[in-house]
Amino acid sequence: MLDAHLHLWDLDGGSAAGAYAWLGPQHGGLFRSYGEAEARETLLAAGVGGAVLVQADDTTADTDAMLAAANRNRWILGVVGWIPLDKPAEAAEELQRLVRNPKFRGVRHLVHDDPRDDFLELPEVRESLGLLAGHGLAFDVPDAFPRHLGRTVQLARELPELTVVLDHLGKPPLADLALADSDSMAAWRRDFRALAGLPNTVAKLSGLHLPGVPYTAEALRPLWDEALEAFGPERLMIGGDWPVSTLGAPYGRTLAVLLELAGELDPAGRQAVLEGTARRSYGL
Repeated sequence: MLDAHLHLWDLDGGSAAGAYAWLGPQHGGLFRSYGEAEARETLLAAGVGGAVLVQADDTTADTDAMLAAANRNRWILGVVGWIPLDKPAEAAEELQRLVRNPKFRGVRHLVHDDPRDDFLELPEVRESLGLLAGHGLAFDVPDAFPRHLGRTVQLARELPELTVVLDHLGKPPLADLALADSDSMAAWRRDFRALAGLPNTVAKLSGLHLPGVPYTAEALRPLWDEALEAFGPERLMIGGDWPVSTLGAPYGRTLAVLLELAGELDPAGRQAVLEGTARRSYGL
């Protein structure tokens, strides 16, 4: 198995120290450093052979720290970093620097923390994303619902050469299963299916510890069935979202639930969800 969504951060020292403005004491056990040695031990205990690191801060320091870790560790197969997408000249310069490292495989921006609702529509951002596509790099979109999921559909439609990766299934609004037919769920389902209808998109089964929903295969089955019908296994990938997911369950438990669902697929489908989709989407 390949974990397509793993984070590292350093709050104690190094080039990225003092960043991660979103992270504070209110996050409990997350408010400490999580390094490569602890990550490797956690993955090995769960039988996971490799991972893709994903940015947790909109800074070059975070990207450089992940790439440095990737250079030291063969199990880190790729890095999804950050560039200033709203500044195309700077983005182009950063890309020229970063693509020299073959493990640099994509870009993400914390759109849910950006105050600009129209961030994905900005001409400067579109120009930078065109550069990204030209380098064969993917673009991850986190926590897209409700502000950005529809805009992600528009983006993927207008930049068909760009691989668009929807993290965490877009963060569907399931407060509890009784709300599955609510207006908000209907809106999520509409945009989610529209995105899946575009061939340059894939989605991550990650970050699914949802408020008010037990973290079990049975409780997540409506989301699993929706994702499977919309994207098919060949465009879905598993991500543990460690260490953020530890707020909901230990890493082993997080994966066990996802593996229980994926275990219902035929061998080719399982291979895609557990490894193949991530390798293809990120060019690993």
